[in-house]
Amino acid sequence: MAKLSVKVDVNRLPLLGKGGLVEVLKALTDPRKKRGIRHPFESVLALATMAALSGMRSYESIAEWAADVPKDILRSLRCWCHQAPSEPTFRRVLQSVDADEVDRAVGEWLSKLEGLSGQGVALDGKTLRGSRDGDNKPVHLLSAITHEGGVVIAQESVSEKTNEIKHAASTLQDVDLAGATVTADAMHTQKEFARFLVEEKGADYIFIAKENPPTLLDDLKTEHDGDFSPSGKNV
Repeated sequence: MAKLSVKVDVNRLPLLGKGGLVEVLKALTDPRKKRGIRHPFESVLALATMAALSGMRSYESIAEWAADVPKDILRSLRCWCHQAPSEPTFRRVLQSVDADEVDRAVGEWLSKLEGLSGQGVALDGKTLRGSRDGDNKPVHLLSAITHEGGVVIAQESVSEKTNEIKHAASTLQDVDLAGATVTADAMHTQKEFARFLVEEKGADYIFIAKENPPTLLDDLKTEHDGDFSPSGKNV
């Protein structure tokens, strides 16, 4: 399942029609076999996505949230017998879907709706609690999150925190950041990443300067405020 981890007002998000969530999800690959299908793939995903955006975290809570959706919406989604999918249905679909594909689609959809120009976008890495599986390391995600709404607009799984630097640009590659300001911790205070944001994405940035890399902090102390353009091109 897409790793959406925020709570937003889903009532203001378009579900049906051109540019709606269902249209976006309908373009994704349905991994199910045709035999025995009751609920449309995009409808199951749409309900699951809206539930996740409302703060639901488990298959059970997603199913309970969907069960409270008005019948007219379930009917418009072409749900079987105008009933919400069951918990096992959500579980089967979400475990079989390409989570990265869903993440990208929903993230791009949300970022277009939000309109990032003039907004702040935080690049933040988190290790998911309880995600350790046997000898496998816990899942570590690098996410792009809007400052104002707390909406996850893009994210990528990285092997561990120290590898975030390699994934910073690729996490934001498909996001329209023109006019946005990207914030990140000192780990991402890198020349190449700064150039990527300004020259390729048309964004500004605010980075933290520490004593690593060498001489950076000393160089900044010798500069004057007027030496820096609003676009942050001096790095």
